[in-house]
Amino acid sequence: MCGRYVMSKAAGDLLSYFDAKEVEGTPPSPSWNVAPTQSVPIVAERLDEGSIERHLLIARWGLVPSWAKDIKIGSKLINARSESILEKPSFRKAAVKRRAIVPAEGYYEWEKTEDGKKIPNYLFSEKEPLLGFAGLYEWWADPSLPEDDPDKWLLSCTVLTTTTQDALGHVHDRSPVIIPRDRFAEWLDPDLTGKADIQNLLDSLPEPTLTPRIVSDRVNSVRNNGPELIEPAK
Repeated sequence: MCGRYVMSKAAGDLLSYFDAKEVEGTPPSPSWNVAPTQSVPIVAERLDEGSIERHLLIARWGLVPSWAKDIKIGSKLINARSESILEKPSFRKAAVKRRAIVPAEGYYEWEKTEDGKKIPNYLFSEKEPLLGFAGLYEWWADPSLPEDDPDKWLLSCTVLTTTTQDALGHVHDRSPVIIPRDRFAEWLDPDLTGKADIQNLLDSLPEPTLTPRIVSDRVNSVRNNGPELIEPAK
């Protein structure tokens, strides 16, 4: 799974790296310990003055389906298993119509030892400054607010996960689906709507090459933040 990650880059850096046109919303502060229900940047294709443009949006991490009765369900939907997104009621519409990329510099995973301990690892790419997690997004209307309330509509997102196949499997058996930079356009393509084609794309993604680094257990608490969290444990 993916329950914590790092996103400290400025909005301008994200616009450049993901070839996006503009930012919609107020970007959150840099964070080395992004946690569920917090605001995070996502990249999506949007209709802009008659043409499709790539934008940087600000979403709540934890997908709230359009049919949800309240926002609480989002805390249970921070991840979506890529193997079943086209069937699950919570994700199937978004998988066809509302795919996104969730920028991250790396993410944390906890390795379980034989004696029951959990060792935090920071996983990152030594070649790329940013990773693009495959994501989905949804808009949810808060039924308790009037139609003209600026907070009526909530944008939320989830991160897709898959089975970890390579040597990183010892850290955790699930990992985020990572879209290679040269395939961002494929994943975001609004014309890609066939379920078989979407599944084929997911199945064709290469296994990412990531480096695990054991870090301090200070990352266990969402109250702790700062670049020291990704430094090697002492």
